[in-house]
Amino acid sequence: MPLTWRVWGLPLLANIALHGLEKTVADKFPRKRNGSRPPYVVRYADDFVVLHDDLAVIQRCEQVVNEWLAPLGLKLKPSKTRITHTLAVPEGKAGFDFLGFNVRQYPVGKRKSGKNTYGKLLGFKTIIKPNTTAIQRHVEKLREKVARYQHTDQATLIGALNPVIRGWSNYYSTVVSSEVFQKLSGHVLFSMLYGWAMFRHPKKGKKWVAAKYWRLKDGEGWHFQTPDQESQLYLHHETPIRRHVKVEGQSSPYDGRMVYWSARLGRHPEVSSSVANLLKKQQGRCAECELFFRDEDLLEMDHIIPKHRGGSDAIRNRQLLHRHCHDVKTARDHKASGRDRYA
Repeated sequence: MPLTWRVWGLPLLANIALHGLEKTVADKFPRKRNGSRPPYVVRYADDFVVLHDDLAVIQRCEQVVNEWLAPLGLKLKPSKTRITHTLAVPEGKAGFDFLGFNVRQYPVGKRKSGKNTYGKLLGFKTIIKPNTTAIQRHVEKLREKVARYQHTDQATLIGALNPVIRGWSNYYSTVVSSEVFQKLSGHVLFSMLYGWAMFRHPKKGKKWVAAKYWRLKDGEGWHFQTPDQESQLYLHHETPIRRHVKVEGQSSPYDGRMVYWSARLGRHPEVSSSVANLLKKQQGRCAECELFFRDEDLLEMDHIIPKHRGGSDAIRNRQLLHRHCHDVKTARDHKASGRDRYA
């Protein structure tokens, strides 16, 4: 059996084995007239958390899950099972770690307080950020890369580090990561690279080493890049923070909602890559009327600057329009061209 199949197959097998766990927990605690809600179960493969505002319900959920797992020959591992409060606990740390994230609520004043669905101030703010273990593992991976390429040239080192930095930063780009990104770029990574450079030139001064491996860009500070500027290190803080937008209801990439998923992901098996990219770029809206596209709408690709006026076929010169909006825009372009000819 190929190793790659086994690695990618484990999450799939875990999802198959644990399918129905969320529904089982919810069915044990039906919604009541007094407003009591069932627990929220969030699961990814074999990792999951159960959320509820009543400690007794959480403790009962632990029993329910163990009872449900028993026929499968499985049970919760005590060392990896923890009951905690997200805001305050008498002992230990509040909040929990999940999939490399730390989820915790912090008490704040009314100016920074979160609100419930009715706009009422909660008195706390929920903060999600990279957890300490994930940061430590990333730092160790960077350190291992720098050590491995200690005797190679700068371009090779940059080529090895960039995918690691981009991947990790993109994973955490939807949460509160700016402070962590700045620390990793400005102190941790710089120290590693400076040590790498000094090791290669032990008899050179600090200014000489800095001038050889770092370049100053106007308004951007110092960058670790090659003299020919063809290879430049990608820094964590260059990744923009964009908050995650929750998927609507029970939507799935396989539910046939072509427009929604193309606009969200920039890809869809039933849509060309150029159309999907434009839907994501335009956030699912028509560039002419600015209304959201619907799955039943007829969409057409338009040249922003018409070809007869020198426009190119490049994707940057294209946009998606409703068919009727395309007709309006085309008529306007022809009229403008007519004015240009007879002006």
